Amino acid sequence: MSAPADQVIDQSILLREDSDGITTLTLNRPAQYNALSGELLTELQTALDDINQDDSVRVVVIAANGKAFCPGHDLKEMRASEEREVHQALFNKCSKMMLTINQLPQPVIARVNGIATAAGCQLVANCDLALAAEDSRFAVSGINVGLFCSTPAVPLSRNMGRKQALHMLLTGDFISAQTAQQYGLVNEVVPAAELEQATIALAKKIVARSAHAIKLGKEMFYRQLTMDLSEAYAYASERMACNMDSHDAREGIDAFIQKRKPEWIGK
Repeated sequence: MSAPADQVIDQSILLREDSDGITTLTLNRPAQYNALSGELLTELQTALDDINQDDSVRVVVIAANGKAFCPGHDLKEMRASEEREVHQALFNKCSKMMLTINQLPQPVIARVNGIATAAGCQLVANCDLALAAEDSRFAVSGINVGLFCSTPAVPLSRNMGRKQALHMLLTGDFISAQTAQQYGLVNEVVPAAELEQATIALAKKIVARSAHAIKLGKEMFYRQLTMDLSEAYAYASERMACNMDSHDAREGIDAFIQKRKPEWIGK
């Protein structure tokens, strides 16, 4: 006998919910603590590629069902093969998904509950913003099983001080959500019961801003990080002039002067 319709549980490993310009992608492998299997990485990539072409999406939230956010790659799946090419393909797939997050025109917020370790910690570091429940913990613990977390090191070293990042990478030690905030890994720490609402509040604040300015600004932010100081200023000045020439910038400034709410059109 099938369960009543209101009791049917969605067995998809990635859930998507769209509401008022906010798209929430929820990792849904709670029995495996939301480990990043090859299949889940494919689902994330497909969803992100779709969002990239969807102007109705203004902010993306990455969340997780169950007791953990994500423990990283599925180790049992990784050990099922001895072939280096298989492992290389998996890490390439994960790196492509991480880069896609950075390249999306929409800001991406990690909503972290429970532990986030190895590639799960990488996912948090790689998102544009991150909020964490106060009982969350973070680690890049590959070193404990003889595997240095090289790919997680990429966003970690770009979010945190070098010594803090290397301490995590060399020891595999867990840090608390409060320490993660001090290190710059997450933006805000809130009680677990308030995590979803705090994330929605942040997302809505971004949705209320100009989509054009945010798209231009996110792209600028990541590009200038690879430049030297003079090149970064030249590029930023060009982007500011381009932004100033947009409808939204002119409308925003006029609305500020006239003490009214701006009407964005995204151009």
